[in-house]
Amino acid sequence: MIFFKNKHILVVVTGGIAAYKSAILVRSLIKKGGNVRVAMTKSAENFVTPLTFSTLTKHTVLTDIFKANDGSVDHVAWARWADFIFVVPATANFVAKMAHGIADDTASTLLLASPAEKVIAPSMNDQMWNNPATVRNIKQLDTDGILIIEPTTGFLAEGYDGKGRLPESNDILEQAQIRLLAKNGKLKNKNVLITAGGTKEALDPLRYITNRSSGKMGYALAQAAVEAGAVVTLISTVERRLPFGSKLIKVTDAREMLDTVLEHFDKTDIFISAAAVSDFRPAKQSNQKIKKTGNQGLKVELVQNPDILATVGAKKTGQFVVGFAAETENIVEYAKNKLVKKHADMIVANEVGHPDSGFNVDNNRVIIFRPKQAQKEFPLQSKIDTARSIIEEIIKSVFE
Repeated sequence: MIFFKNKHILVVVTGGIAAYKSAILVRSLIKKGGNVRVAMTKSAENFVTPLTFSTLTKHTVLTDIFKANDGSVDHVAWARWADFIFVVPATANFVAKMAHGIADDTASTLLLASPAEKVIAPSMNDQMWNNPATVRNIKQLDTDGILIIEPTTGFLAEGYDGKGRLPESNDILEQAQIRLLAKNGKLKNKNVLITAGGTKEALDPLRYITNRSSGKMGYALAQAAVEAGAVVTLISTVERRLPFGSKLIKVTDAREMLDTVLEHFDKTDIFISAAAVSDFRPAKQSNQKIKKTGNQGLKVELVQNPDILATVGAKKTGQFVVGFAAETENIVEYAKNKLVKKHADMIVANEVGHPDSGFNVDNNRVIIFRPKQAQKEFPLQSKIDTARSIIEEIIKSVFE
């Protein structure tokens, strides 16, 4: 899914040092299939030229409200044309104009005349960002329904680190996509709890028993759930890029994961057990590194770990519980048995061990099982698209 594909996107560039980054944003939007045009304030032209943007977009750049190219009122025509308007960067001055409905130049008039969804990425000195006037203005824009991508902390033009730096273009677009999707998502205000990664069962301070799970599927599910409007808590054994708006709780082994799940389960609406939990752990953990003793081997006694999915399945009081079945054979049989034995509402089964899907790769191929319903098979696709398909099936089960 490419959110901005075939959409009419207007990028408004205002006069800050970060204006040069807007060219990267425009290029990224075009690569994503967007139809992009650019409007600039006069002060923005001191940092980057209109020629840069007209070359990228193959469109005239709107800079002067009084210069109509075809007899039309350009700023009104463009305002109606746009599906989305990005103000990147948004200076403190332009933020103030937007908050107070001032329309004294091309860019501000265009914003006021357009019903399009608006996204702004403020960039300024940290003292300006923290000024009470800017704080009030940002709060007003948030109240008005404008999506605000907050600046990051980093090296500023003044020569020191502070909050006010414009995020990178990919970060702006990723956050904008997630938050725009979430505004009308069917899981809005629902609490979704997800586990991810392979648990690590310690043998000694240096070694542990684990599996090949990378956690990619769990993190993809977290992003898909956030896109659907959910409040997401991710319990994970691995650290990956966290989807915007989700909360991470780091754990290590199966028992710690179970304790954390149970701590949050009562306030959960949907639980997705995507982690590859080790079935066994060493019966004893050495306090010191286990040393070799001649040519003798090492015997390790294993004991069974608690079953997280079965535990919460028996405990549920209205929560929708989803489990995963990563199998190497007899997928359908094992998944159906797991659905019954674990008291799950849905089992997502996939065959692991293939080079193109499963553990530690970017794609997956899954079959969904639900009580008293026909199984539903999905083709090979990226893990984020697989996650979106799974979330859509959960929504159908919960709301339809």
